[in-house]
Amino acid sequence: MRFGYRKPSWKKSFKARTTGKWKRQMKRSINPYYGKKGAGWVNNPRKAMYNKVYNKTSRSIFSQPRKQTRKKINYTNDIPKCSFIYGIDSLFNLIKNILYLIMYLIVAYLLISSVI
Repeated sequence: MRFGYRKPSWKKSFKARTTGKWKRQMKRSINPYYGKKGAGWVNNPRKAMYNKVYNKTSRSIFSQPRKQTRKKINYTNDIPKCSFIYGIDSLFNLIKNILYLIMYLIVAYLLISSVI
């Protein structure tokens, strides 16, 4: 199994682009499931499973890089805005952000003072 970027094959790319619609129409007339979603799992489940994993673990060099997405849990949506707890939660978030800012300023000062 391959991980990371795939090596491009110009021959296969050209073949995929020039396979005509008549060939697909002929295959569709013989096999009614040809070209339908999930048909690979019916015809050859082992190959379909391999392709699923391969496409998840490898990328084309021409595609855009994936964005790293993490689900951010937002607990403040559960608390109504008029409640006392929401005010305390907002206050704690403000204090946390101020402490982060102070920490960054201290680190920046230490870096500048060590350079000079």
